[in-house]
Amino acid sequence: MENRVRQIMLMCPKILAGAILDAAGISFLMYRNGIITGGVMGVAMILNKLISTPVGIVTIIFNIPLFLFAWKTLGTKFLFGSLLGMAASSLVLDAFELLPAITLTANPLLAGLFGGFISGLGQGLIYLAGGSTGGIDIIAKTLRRKYPYLNLGKIIMALNAVVFTVYALVMRQYESAMYSAVAAFVSSKMVDTVLYGLNYSKVCYIITEKSDEMSKRITENLGRGVTMLYGRGAYSGQEKMVLLCAIKKQQILELKNIVRQTDPRAFVIISETREVLGYGFQFLEDKD
Repeated sequence: MENRVRQIMLMCPKILAGAILDAAGISFLMYRNGIITGGVMGVAMILNKLISTPVGIVTIIFNIPLFLFAWKTLGTKFLFGSLLGMAASSLVLDAFELLPAITLTANPLLAGLFGGFISGLGQGLIYLAGGSTGGIDIIAKTLRRKYPYLNLGKIIMALNAVVFTVYALVMRQYESAMYSAVAAFVSSKMVDTVLYGLNYSKVCYIITEKSDEMSKRITENLGRGVTMLYGRGAYSGQEKMVLLCAIKKQQILELKNIVRQTDPRAFVIISETREVLGYGFQFLEDKD
């Protein structure tokens, strides 16, 4: 119990800082240039333009059924973090709107790019702390628990497209809707960068006739483990070893040099991976 309380207390500073950044990017750059966000807050912004309802308060009201739904499907820690993140970002947004008009730029493209950057940074901090800003974040989190291979930012981006389409058609704000999509794209990329950016690694498949020597050099020079897989060429029928290893992206040049020096005729496939969990990389723990 004490450990759970300590974890929740550690979440609060990151979530509050993220909420302030999220609200600042939206209020000072995006919304004052006609650019809306996606999700529940985007719907609240459309209503604000139609009947002048406060965006933050309406966002909180719309989130109530989603949180009731998530109460049984998601953990207490995530729910608390999401409640705090949603309430803080919504209330801070309404508070910013009470300030004298501060528009950092009248250029909607710049507003979308930099507003999306700042908002995405804030949202990323909230996600990193284990919370969310509510709304479709809860839907995205639920989907990702069921389908963990899905990317959180891309799920949110797809759901946001519906809101931007409604904004364009209902308000006849076609350019603003397109700028909103640009801002959401930048925001989703920033969220991914905060969540996964430091964990980008490379997965390498090396097909070589000198597997023993190659794996030994990789292990000794790069300090990375190597798994040997048995393979056979479909055309030649010749059996070969396939070396599988995960390395940090800064080690890619050294790996290529090892392959070139050991077996210039080796066939190498290098792909990027979001996360590598385990010894030598990130600890194997659930951060979702």
